[in-house]
Amino acid sequence: MRPPDHHPSRRGFLDAAGAMVALGLAAGCTSDAATSDGAPSGSASGTAPGTASGAPPAGAGGSSGAATALPGGPVRAVPPTGAHQAGVVLPQPAQGNLLVVVADLASTGSTRGAASTTSTTFTGDVGSLLAELGTTVSALASGTDARLLGLPPGDLTVTIGVGPRLVRAAGPSLPGATDLPRFSRERITSQARGGDLLLQICASDALVPAVVATALLDRAGGRLRERWRQSARRGANVPVDRTLTAPRNLLGFIDGIVGPHTAAAQARDLWLAGPAPVAGGTLAVVRRMELDLPRFAALSVAEQEAVFGRRRTTGAPLSGGTVAADPALGAKTPDGRYLVPADAHVRRANANAVGAGLMLRRSYSIDDPTAGLLFVSFQNDLRTFTSTLAHMDDSDALLGFTTATASATFLVLPGFTPNRPLGSTLFP
Repeated sequence: MRPPDHHPSRRGFLDAAGAMVALGLAAGCTSDAATSDGAPSGSASGTAPGTASGAPPAGAGGSSGAATALPGGPVRAVPPTGAHQAGVVLPQPAQGNLLVVVADLASTGSTRGAASTTSTTFTGDVGSLLAELGTTVSALASGTDARLLGLPPGDLTVTIGVGPRLVRAAGPSLPGATDLPRFSRERITSQARGGDLLLQICASDALVPAVVATALLDRAGGRLRERWRQSARRGANVPVDRTLTAPRNLLGFIDGIVGPHTAAAQARDLWLAGPAPVAGGTLAVVRRMELDLPRFAALSVAEQEAVFGRRRTTGAPLSGGTVAADPALGAKTPDGRYLVPADAHVRRANANAVGAGLMLRRSYSIDDPTAGLLFVSFQNDLRTFTSTLAHMDDSDALLGFTTATASATFLVLPGFTPNRPLGSTLFP
């Protein structure tokens, strides 16, 4: 690994990012608004675990000139620079392969002590590391980094977030400074809870994420200590409506239907409007969950549909309508039974029922170490997630088939540009 004291300057960041902007203006992709079940849906109607992809809202994403890649068409580059980082609403649909790496700053060791977290030296070191990672992201996305080993980056995106401890060092009242609470149905080791840094790496080429992770950790040198990592993938996309697609999950249901798909919804529920150091960022929740597939598969199709509150084949709510229709939670049979059962996931995770905002989901399926879901949600208020999961915890039928084995939250940093290195608004 590269020695920790061998780091390019911020001038190098500006040069690399500038080159990337020049390359990226001609490339494009569109927004990915995602929802998932098997974890809180945080949506107006609730969905099954995973992601949904919709047409890009005006002004979404990390760069101008974004365009949609047609299904089966050529993979298009995703510019990493802009108001927001790539990998949140870009690209559309989401890439098929994901690698999440969660790490700590090595300088503080496993105790994660706070003695030095308010020092100028500490925040300066964090700022330098983040700027250098941004330089590397730009070089990797443009295909100019030799550590790609000749692989074309394609639609590579890297999304970087910082954990609550680092956010508190920058400002204890900032969004992202709060740790996730513990919930029921968790079996999480100390190594798999929390973390200082998130690397979310996505690409259509299954080989790219691991190579990119190696390059980024090489750039960090001895300054990062990896906690855990998880590779994951998405199923084939299924049309939901004219502008929306969603994959199936390991439980066989269409995975992700409702979320903040429009610019207005994203401004309301996704992006942080302030304070200034975090404006343009968002809050991520990352949870790895085992799914009890044998027990779920032993249910009849009707029983499986009652767990979700949706038809397995079409994704339509049990209250009727198309897959894109909002569940009619008050609809009843002639004998007074709810068409959408009282403990169905789409009811318990319904944003209106919870009184919370919408989550944008970018979750993926996993089969290592066991079959499950890598749940990733983005929202501008952590209470969107915590309130939804608390409401589900009360009586959501789907939770009985899940066990969380890793859990963390991160402030996804605002986007970076040639004149604004990654992390510089928070750690100048």
